[in-house]
This record gives sequence, structure tokens and C-alpha cells, in this order.
Amino acid sequence: MDGFSSHDAPLARADDDQEAGRGFRVPEPAARPGQAPDFSSVDVGEAGDLSLPPIDAPHTAFQDHARGLLRVLDDDSNARGAWARFCQPDDLLRGYRAMIRTRAFDERMVRAQRQGKTSFYVQCLGEEAIAVGAAVATENTDMHFPTYRQQGILFARDINPIRMINQIYSNEHDELGGHQLPVLYSFKDAGFFTISGNLATQWPQAVGWAMGSALRNDQHVAVGWIGDGATAEGDWHQGNLFASVYRAPVLLCVVNNQWAISTPNSFAGADKATFAERMATYGLPALRVDGNDYLAVLAACRFAVERAREGYGATGIEFVTFRQGAHSTSDDPGKYRPKDMSALWPLGDPVARLRQHLLCTDLLTAEQMDTIAAEAEEEMRQAEQQAASHGILSEGRGASSDKMFYQVYNDMPNWLKEQQQEAALTEDRFDR
Repeated sequence: MDGFSSHDAPLARADDDQEAGRGFRVPEPAARPGQAPDFSSVDVGEAGDLSLPPIDAPHTAFQDHARGLLRVLDDDSNARGAWARFCQPDDLLRGYRAMIRTRAFDERMVRAQRQGKTSFYVQCLGEEAIAVGAAVATENTDMHFPTYRQQGILFARDINPIRMINQIYSNEHDELGGHQLPVLYSFKDAGFFTISGNLATQWPQAVGWAMGSALRNDQHVAVGWIGDGATAEGDWHQGNLFASVYRAPVLLCVVNNQWAISTPNSFAGADKATFAERMATYGLPALRVDGNDYLAVLAACRFAVERAREGYGATGIEFVTFRQGAHSTSDDPGKYRPKDMSALWPLGDPVARLRQHLLCTDLLTAEQMDTIAAEAEEEMRQAEQQAASHGILSEGRGASSDKMFYQVYNDMPNWLKEQQQEAALTEDRFDR
């Protein structure tokens, strides 16, 4: 031993030490409640500036794309640059409707939670363009491995919202039989893998699914999803390594919405390097994308899907966005960040930006957009009423308790059969 002790390492440091990078460090957000929001570190760049590399370009050709910000829409809502070729009018109309329906669904479900119809809900306010754009860029035969904030995939895939609400309410028509917590959807028919409440597990699962697809040569692509906070989990690094080494056909999507519940993304190292740059260190081509620009999201995902299907492997994508609302209905963001942050976010609101582009290009009129919004609101109102008619768990009309024993094992083990019999006997005694 060379005489070093814990007393030689300062646990706190003065301001000049912080600048010098000395001592133990706990990351701090740029602003706390009561302070002015600070987005000076967000360099939005210029729309259309980043080049479109060849589909077979090596990962070293993406250095500027991992540091910069891929934008297609400029400040006047015009599409700029070579990446715009991936965005067709039908895709924009489909995406806009899906984003509007997603936002209407979120509003209805937050209201339902406040009414006591469900214990929990997670909205994706301000992030709708990301999941919707990725869904439009992929096929139903591809498989998304989402977190709880990618419900936009389901609206882009036209899943009936009644089915979603049945799962949230864990009622008699819940297709999962009450096995899952609210918002942890599962829709195999829409290429939507069961959401896990354990953070980051879906990342290596997406890579493994993609490796299986490559071995079968079936041309299907996986899409892995993760939030900026969960990149601090070991699963993220493991997935990146396997995706790169085995050239798996997978899109690796980090949604950098600046906050992991109450901690800023600096807890996951975002102030040291972009998440795209960190994925690039694994030998992955990596793109940093304006997540509030639907056209940029669609273009980046289309490019990555084309690379994957052609056998050029995985692409890492960091979507830069901002979580406008609370982390969940159990959260109060006013406790840890300035209340007016979302209004000052330099990349704006994704729905408003796409709306303005559609107006500028005469793809939709303001009256048509108002009709779409009104229809979405009415659709979600009726869907909630229909789902509620099938029962609400808190009112004693949940999925049958007998269902807890099924869809867990392919062949039910004896010890579970014994528990099922014991539960039946217990219910019988209560009934008498």
C-alpha cells in the first residue's frame, strides 16, 4: 500500500475545483424550481446541414452525425436537405393523425387516472413524433421493444384504443388477463413486444431478436427503445456491444428527453458526450436527431431500416426531445425543475411543427386539422366509455383471478396447479 487514505480525496469541492474537475461529483441540473431555464447547451444547428451518407458507409462516416443534430424542418417549416427524400406526403398525413390520436388518448387517460379508474398512467407529451415516425418507417412484421412512452407506435399501427384501455383497467376484456401493470401493453399483432417494468431489459432483447432474424434470413428488423436515464444500466452497454459485433439488423433508439424521473440526463453522462457519440464508440453508425421534427425522425429511421435490411447491421439513434409533462401521474415535475421549461424548449412542440409544415405545403387546411383533432377527442371519449363498460379493477370487475395461473408457463408445473386448487378452495369457502 502506498499511504493513500480516503482523507486524501475531497468529497466536496469549491467552485474553482468544479471547473478544474477535481473531487467527488454529483451532477446538478442547469436550473432548479424558481430559476430561469437554461438550454444554452442545446445547439440546434441548421436544418439540412448534415449530409446523407451512402447506405453502406462505415461507422466512421457518421462522426458529424453523432455530434450534430439531424434536422429536416427549418424555422419556416420548410423541408431542407437530402434527408427530406425519405418523407412522402402520405407518410406525413398518416403521422399527423397518429400523433393527434396519441395526444388525445394521453389526455383522456390522465383524466381517467385522476377519476380513480386506474392507479397509474404515463403520457408521452412532447415526444409523439418519435414513436410515430419509427412506426411509420417500419413494418408490422418488424418488432419494437418499447418502453412505456412509445404508445404512438400503436396509434400508427391502428390498434383499437379500446384494447389498450382494457389493459390499463385490467378489466374482464383485458387480453393480458390482468398479468401486467397499467400501460405495460403487449400487441404481438402490431409488432409491439411486451413492455417490461424493469428498465433497460428490452435493449439486449431487441438485439437478440434481431440476431435471430438475421440467422433465419427473414429480413425482419428489430427496434430497441430506451430512455436517457436507463442508459446508465449495464443492459445498454451489453446490447450495444452485441449489436455491433454481430451486425444485428436493429435500430437502437435512445429517447433523450432530458430527465429520468427527477434526475437530469447528466446522471447518465449526457454532459460528457452525446448518447450517439457513446454508441459510436462501439463501432456503430450513430445519428443524433431532432426528436421534435417528425420528418427528421422518419428520415433517420427509414435510412436505418434500409441499412438493416440490406445486411449492414445496427444503427444507433439518439432522439433529442423534451418531456413536457410529468414522468407519470405519480410525479410532480414542479418539485425539481422550473415550471416553464417546456415552453422555452428550443426545438418546440412536435405536433405544432408538423401542423405548420402541412399548412405550408397545402397538404391539409386548418379546418381539416381541427376536424382531425375533434374526431380524435371523440374517438377516445367513446373508447374510454366502452372499456369502462367492461369493468374497472378498482370497482371489483377486473380480470378473473383464475387467469393468474395461465399464460405464465407453457406447461403448468405441479406446484402451480396445487396453488390453483388451493385458491379455488379458498374462494369456495368465501362464497359460502
